[in-house]
Amino acid sequence: MNRAEREAAVRRVMAARPVPVPPELYPEAVRRGERLLRRGRLVRRVMWVLVCVAAVVFGVWAAYAHPWVEPPSGTTPPVDGW
Repeated sequence: MNRAEREAAVRRVMAARPVPVPPELYPEAVRRGERLLRRGRLVRRVMWVLVCVAAVVFGVWAAYAHPWVEPPSGTTPPVDGW
């Protein structure tokens, strides 16, 4: 099926009259949709909390560890007899 045929098929589907939905299906669809929205909202909140906690933990670690400072060299022998 080439592009023109696909576009024509999509136009036919969109121009057709929508199929009637049984009335007893509506409450179940609303309930599931609300549940999905609540779950998505909860996941987003948990992710933001985890990102904030990770940022705070990284900041505290960086404040104590000073990863930008080069550690002193322990391989140079002491110099005596100058």
